Amino acid sequence: MPNGKIPRSGPATLALNAKGFNPRCLLPYGLRTSHVAGAMKEFLAFLGLINNSLATNGIDPLELLLMPANFSSIVGEFMGAAIPRYCPSLKRNRYHNGHPDLIPVGVYENDASLHAEQGIEIKASRHLRGWQGHNAEDVWLMVFVFDSSSPRDVVRAMPYKPFRFVKVVGAEISKQDWKFSGRSKTSRRTITASVTRTGFDKMEANWIYRSDHASRPK
Repeated sequence: MPNGKIPRSGPATLALNAKGFNPRCLLPYGLRTSHVAGAMKEFLAFLGLINNSLATNGIDPLELLLMPANFSSIVGEFMGAAIPRYCPSLKRNRYHNGHPDLIPVGVYENDASLHAEQGIEIKASRHLRGWQGHNAEDVWLMVFVFDSSSPRDVVRAMPYKPFRFVKVVGAEISKQDWKFSGRSKTSRRTITASVTRTGFDKMEANWIYRSDHASRPK
């Protein structure tokens, strides 16, 4: 494999399953599945534009240039910025590192709050479960699960996989739905909390989107 690059052909992203949105899911603050779909399509267009430009210049796709956690962060940050463009009742929290990511319009001064009691926290992950956060909190959590190639695939000489959204789930979960992960005395990993089975079940029961290939909960 020349220069350790993954051979690439075909599209950079895969389109959404038009019939994959759940009309019975319950979303807060005036958010609708059509708003979520608009933001997801916008990200697919963005990534396709970036990766096609990179390919034209002989550069690997964005998801291969970044550490997996950094790419997941980009997906989540993009969705947090894009959803308010489609949903007029939500704003991105303007407080730097404020929580949660989206807050209802006009509730907090200057649409900014360090720790708001109302709103939606956004996360993106390649993992179907076990989603992580830095704090165990009562929050309405929405997770965008995706599949794509990663730098690990270069090492394993695996074929390139276009980016696709696998599923989107969301629900209001409580502190009891999180569990802190420990670490060894020599580890430098930041201590995080993971969504437990109870939180997972709440979110799966209120699924928002599933692709044709989405795995069902076991």
